[in-house]
Amino acid sequence: MKKYKYLILLLLTVTCIKLNAQDTDSDDDSNKPQRKGFHFGLSIGPYWANKYTASLYDGYGLDADGNRNEFQNSLMYQKIVNEYGGGNGYTDRIAQELKCDPQTWKFDESDMPVNMHYNIAFMVGLCARYATDNQNAIIINVNAEKIKVTGNFTIETPVNPNSNQLNNGVNTCAIAGSEQRMQIQFGYCRILGDRPRGNFFVEFGLNATLAKFDKNQIQVGSLIIDLTSPAAIPGTYTPYATGYTTLEAHYLRGIGFGAFGVLGYNLTITKKWTVQLMYDPTYEKVNIGLNPRYRFNHACGIRMYYNF
Repeated sequence: MKKYKYLILLLLTVTCIKLNAQDTDSDDDSNKPQRKGFHFGLSIGPYWANKYTASLYDGYGLDADGNRNEFQNSLMYQKIVNEYGGGNGYTDRIAQELKCDPQTWKFDESDMPVNMHYNIAFMVGLCARYATDNQNAIIINVNAEKIKVTGNFTIETPVNPNSNQLNNGVNTCAIAGSEQRMQIQFGYCRILGDRPRGNFFVEFGLNATLAKFDKNQIQVGSLIIDLTSPAAIPGTYTPYATGYTTLEAHYLRGIGFGAFGVLGYNLTITKKWTVQLMYDPTYEKVNIGLNPRYRFNHACGIRMYYNF
């Protein structure tokens, strides 16, 4: 009996130690952030669009079949020469802005824009994910940007023989446009590690981009000319004018598909809040203009999730 007393005492001691260890582990687990479940949040950051579709804003415009206009039929020629430049008996407002005599300035195809490019845009988005565990999740992101397009063109004026300025009478003018985009991304997220606070992560999946031509303008001196409004010349076809819904549907707005991949760092602030730093390249076709092609666009930024 004495041996059994010592054996029973030993078993009770081991059991107590094991129970205490389990309580300690339970306390540690309760302090760990739990990522499983639905998470919703916001994202912001810069967006870099490739310049492939920027040529849509170069002032040539598109004809009824979506092809680029010849110079004589271009939007800029119609506006600068025929409408604001004194054509058809109108006042030569171009000469007024350039401070030269009417009809003494020159604008030809060599003066057209050749350096159209997108500026860095601001991206804002909504994001959601369902985490099946602490490392795997199904995600959906919706990002939106309004992108500005800029460039310049020239108009030549006579050189004043009494001027001491060393120039050849070339006046540089601005051309600009804007475009709206929205990306919808659906894919998979993997947290690379099981540390409780900070881990790298990757995402990849399908990307759909909705793009819409917004506006196109040129500026000569203080005169701002809208290339998207109907020309004042009777019978002139202006492809960007309101009412040409067929052209707009096929060439000035559209949806293109591609893929995305994200590399970032996942930082758990509290049980409810998670912050992610990310780099988000997309390989996609922005489906506006003539002959859209697959190209890379780039974004980076910060996300903040609320963990339900």
